[in-house]
Amino acid sequence: MRVVTYILLALVVLLQYPLWFGKGSWLKVWDVNQKLEAQKSINEQALQRNAALDAEVRDLKRGTDAIEERARSELGMIKRGEVFIHIIEGAAAASAVAAPSAGGNVK
Repeated sequence: MRVVTYILLALVVLLQYPLWFGKGSWLKVWDVNQKLEAQKSINEQALQRNAALDAEVRDLKRGTDAIEERARSELGMIKRGEVFIHIIEGAAAASAVAAPSAGGNVK
């Protein structure tokens, strides 16, 4: 009776091995599902980026407001009659303020 039990146990182990470690095993299916979820996330981010770029292209083609906004922010352009004020922040501001006073009175 013991021999039959060992034979049946060995048979069960041999049948379970492909299920857990074989070519189409549960572990590989789980790994592929993880990779699929990661790729879906990447695809969703790409779709959002593409939608934003598409909206920007449509804005640039339709009117001058988007072009004016880009010219102001990226190129520092201003309209006629406007006054440009440049604000220096952080360490650059401290060094810019200290530099003129360090020279003293120059005549």
